[in-house]
Amino acid sequence: MTHLRPSSTPRPLGQSQIAVSPIAWGMWRLAGEDIADARARVEAALEAGITLFDTADIYGCDTPAGFGSAETLFGQVLAEAPALRQQMILATKGGIHPGIPYNSSATYLTQAIDASLRRMGTAQIDLYQIHRRDFLTHPQEMAASLTRMVEAGKARAIGVSNYGIHELDALQAFLDLPIVSTQPELSALRTTPLHDGTLDQAMARDIAVLAWSPLGGGRLAKALHPAAVMIADHGARYGVDITAAALSWIMVHPARPIPIIGSQSPGRIARSIDAYKVEWSRAEWYAVLEASMGERLP
Repeated sequence: MTHLRPSSTPRPLGQSQIAVSPIAWGMWRLAGEDIADARARVEAALEAGITLFDTADIYGCDTPAGFGSAETLFGQVLAEAPALRQQMILATKGGIHPGIPYNSSATYLTQAIDASLRRMGTAQIDLYQIHRRDFLTHPQEMAASLTRMVEAGKARAIGVSNYGIHELDALQAFLDLPIVSTQPELSALRTTPLHDGTLDQAMARDIAVLAWSPLGGGRLAKALHPAAVMIADHGARYGVDITAAALSWIMVHPARPIPIIGSQSPGRIARSIDAYKVEWSRAEWYAVLEASMGERLP
């Protein structure tokens, strides 16, 4: 019987020439003022072979430090250890601001990427993403703004986050550059991208899938949902925890989603690569999907 197993081999980020790891580290919970502690998390990810680092300007807005603080803390780490920047692919996002809430106008995005560059102390962002669709900005305006970013050398490649397939189509229609990535919420408890065309579109167009909240917002780790129980039991057969098993369940899909892990524990970050140890038969994989859906497949 054929078993599916995630590959640990780096791959191109969509149609770009940027090579990335099959697992990414996300900074939506990077907070505080302890630079040494933040650096330990960054180095733990790099030591685990994780090279794709994902953040956003809005990360930290729910902390006392406020909007932009996750990028600022990350920038302080890079300022203390500049050599780290050369070991990673840096992705960030813009377009959300509390109280607006969405703005992807040309003026706003120009200001947003410049501010992100300053906060992180870097000359270029490898992947710049529109964080969420702004319904009040024409995709042609967004496309022109994103193109100028790349032409100015501020970004190497562009992507989208939380976009539907038709929204991505509309933006790509006005771009000569490829949209190299899309970032949906995807986990064994959030399987919508399997059904709404997101993963199909990604495979058809060679778009990288960056899966946010791959542990269902932490709900999988509690192992209370029937799908979580199955994943935990499956992981135990390979000597790994439920986190690694849950990541592997996502990763074996042929779209090769890249889960963005959000752990702030160096130890848990290091253990994320246990996902490469886990194999799935088709029957086992579909059993988890049915448990997640709460119904049998036809």
